[in-house]
Amino acid sequence: MILVTGGAGYIGSHINKMLHQNGYETVVFDNLVYGHSEAVKWGTLEIGDLADTNRLEEIFLKYDIDAVFHFAAYAYVGESVKNPHKYYNNNVVNTLHLLDAMVKYNVKHIIFSSTCATYGVPEELPVIEEMRQTPINPYGASKLMIERILEDYHRAYELNYCCLRYFNAAGASPEGEIGESHTPETHLIPLILAAAAGDRDNIKVFGTDYPTRDGSCIRDYIHVTDLADAHIKALDYLKNGGKSTSFNLGNCTGSSVLEVIRAAKEITGKDIRAVFEERRRGDPPILVGSAKKAERVLGWKPQYGDIDTILEHAWKWYCIKRY
Repeated sequence: MILVTGGAGYIGSHINKMLHQNGYETVVFDNLVYGHSEAVKWGTLEIGDLADTNRLEEIFLKYDIDAVFHFAAYAYVGESVKNPHKYYNNNVVNTLHLLDAMVKYNVKHIIFSSTCATYGVPEELPVIEEMRQTPINPYGASKLMIERILEDYHRAYELNYCCLRYFNAAGASPEGEIGESHTPETHLIPLILAAAAGDRDNIKVFGTDYPTRDGSCIRDYIHVTDLADAHIKALDYLKNGGKSTSFNLGNCTGSSVLEVIRAAKEITGKDIRAVFEERRRGDPPILVGSAKKAERVLGWKPQYGDIDTILEHAWKWYCIKRY
């Protein structure tokens, strides 16, 4: 049995689906603050919060858990700057509750949902795992703290882990069963698609004077199904005796904001009005990662690497959800 914390959320629900496709039984543990119960189409949903240690204990007593996939976290960068206590308390303290339960019940494997935000503004590109991690906001700092805690728990309690540092997760399941839905929504692609559908008036482009090919920021978009595949491979790696470590997950290529908008116009056949704003503080011009380590060690390679496919799947899901 696999425990998936935050498994009713965007990324967690896709991993939960793929776990079942690979023959695993799962229990999803989610407080549904940001998750959606209807996204848990596979396995068992147990509603609860990692802050509630008694409820967490019930889960470990009720199910014979072999490994944990940990997605439960707050993930709004701007909010983390305004309210760091919320992020350190939820992301870090609650993770300690989870890890302590794992140690108590002798669960030895955890796949942790980390982020490229742990690197801050990278000094070189593409970003590799050995680069210095200097996060510039409490969200990234909270994830880095958890990575450090996992290292210490590994040494002290023989808890084995893989930290998967995502770049920009995007897209939806190719079948249109589940997709990206946040409240509030801050991610570029669903905002663009909302503008295409007429659910918002425009899409804001923050900065047009960056040193990039068209002046807008460039980001590395990774299909959520490819992310899910990497998680399965990371679990197999640990179960086969692989050493605890971290992996970047991205496409190793980048698309600019304006390129994504142009591609979305082609995919949807809709006009999308862009409104140009000043740069946002702290936004690096280019953020692209190297996934060569994941390819070499896990045998992982993205199957949906082009931005058109990512947009096609996301648009299919958006239309199903809307109508």
